[in-house]
Amino acid sequence: MSIYITGYGVISSIGNNVDELFTSLKAKKTGIRQGEKAFTTRYKVGEIAFSDAELHDHFQLKTEGSRTALLGMIAAKEAFVGHELRSDIRTGLISGTSVGGMDVSEREYANYLNNTTHNLQAYGHHSSGTSSAQIAQELGVTDFVNTISTACSSAANAIMMGARMIQKGWLDRVIVGGTDSLTSFTISGFRSLMIFDEEWCRPFDETRKGLNLGEGAGFIVLESAKSMEKTGKQPIGRLSGWSNASDAYHQTASSPDGEGAILSMQQALDVAQLSPESIDYVNAHGTATPNNDLSESKAFLHIFKGKVPPFSSTKAFTGHTLAASGGIEAVISLLSIQHGMLFPNLNHTQVIAETGLQPVTEVISNVKVNHVLSNSFGFGGNNSTIIISAV
Repeated sequence: MSIYITGYGVISSIGNNVDELFTSLKAKKTGIRQGEKAFTTRYKVGEIAFSDAELHDHFQLKTEGSRTALLGMIAAKEAFVGHELRSDIRTGLISGTSVGGMDVSEREYANYLNNTTHNLQAYGHHSSGTSSAQIAQELGVTDFVNTISTACSSAANAIMMGARMIQKGWLDRVIVGGTDSLTSFTISGFRSLMIFDEEWCRPFDETRKGLNLGEGAGFIVLESAKSMEKTGKQPIGRLSGWSNASDAYHQTASSPDGEGAILSMQQALDVAQLSPESIDYVNAHGTATPNNDLSESKAFLHIFKGKVPPFSSTKAFTGHTLAASGGIEAVISLLSIQHGMLFPNLNHTQVIAETGLQPVTEVISNVKVNHVLSNSFGFGGNNSTIIISAV
């Protein structure tokens, strides 16, 4: 059964919508810069310029929510433009997040410490599920709402779950993806793990030291052929393969030999009924941490038998947006297919000596892209791979 993609939406530090993101990718324009919020001013982050109030007003949102929820509403609404809710089409929303409404909790706790007004009701935003409910409320989706929270693989797993629900006949159409905002807690957490680079991150570079964090949201609309017959929507791509595999190697680190990544990529290829040679471009997880990039590189060499297709990490554009990354990178994968274009791995100067793999470092145009493999790996060895294909 084919799973079609009929919409996409995004907001990140390199664009407030799909068109702006695409323009930045073509121009090699990073959104990572010195932060402006009180807790980000010391660091280079992929921060969205709008305040929460500005997000709500500029994008004409009807629903109140945490920053994570607001970002999710914006991307999900763009993805759902041109669609309509109908009683004869079962529509769901599955959103991935790791931060949830933590930004609200941090502000409210600061109020408590400063002996200013303390609103206990504000902590109701904290739950990850609350952000999904707020996004669904903005869209008017009521048939099915769910939340996935598996760290950095959350959005990819949300996409996967949506596809399975359509396959099972439980839903006809699902808005899937992820959203996360920057918070003091996450920045402090990654610094404590000593994988936070205070300079610009350098994915797949021998000199890489760690990641830059970012915020944003990315959603796509999955739809069955039966649903498209009713709506008249035309597909912009297909979700052809997916898999989730756990190596259970370490709480935060990937298996050094890439075992989990190998499992997820191979199983996704099997679901898609594709050979490794069919993949035209890999949008890598590529966090720029010493462990991840070496592990993922070894997995590439294993899966592709040494003949690795063009690959790059786009996290040097947006920062690592945690649970949102798989959704944002699904949008980027669709853009690659639609425009016959490969996007560069910014800041790269020196290949990893142990593997010798060279990522794409310039924009490559006028290439035929039929199948893109996109990786998203989370803490605890939760490895997810999706394959997006041309129609």
